[in-house]
Amino acid sequence: MPRPRVSRRISDSVHERPFCFERNGSKAAASAFYRDRMAEIIHLPTKPAPRTPREPEPLWRDALGDRLRRLRHERGERLADTADCAGVSPQYLSEIERGLKEPSSEMIAAVAGALEVTLVELTAAVVDDLRSHAVERAVVGVRASYSLAA
Repeated sequence: MPRPRVSRRISDSVHERPFCFERNGSKAAASAFYRDRMAEIIHLPTKPAPRTPREPEPLWRDALGDRLRRLRHERGERLADTADCAGVSPQYLSEIERGLKEPSSEMIAAVAGALEVTLVELTAAVVDDLRSHAVERAVVGVRASYSLAA
């Protein structure tokens, strides 16, 4: 039995559907077709926006060490004298003042007693130092914002 002959022609219904308007020469029709029927393309940034580096906030131990050193200097004492009175080694007191050690509350009380200040006074002074540093950072941030706006 002979095989039926199959036509290799593309049916006209295929040409009725819009396929690639660009090839047919109608770019306006192509953009309208794709805009109406396709999802919106959102271009994502390829790299993150650069962040401005912020100055790190001082640690409690740094602020405490600075305040202890200032108190000791105001009294005119040497490191060895204050350390001897507090019952700690001069090396340890030096490390506390430089913010290298995280002293216990007992050590802080001993050094505060040697400098003749109470823990409340010492703590309040450290908090004031940290607050003033935060205000300075905020003022610099506002100045930077104004300079960027200009």
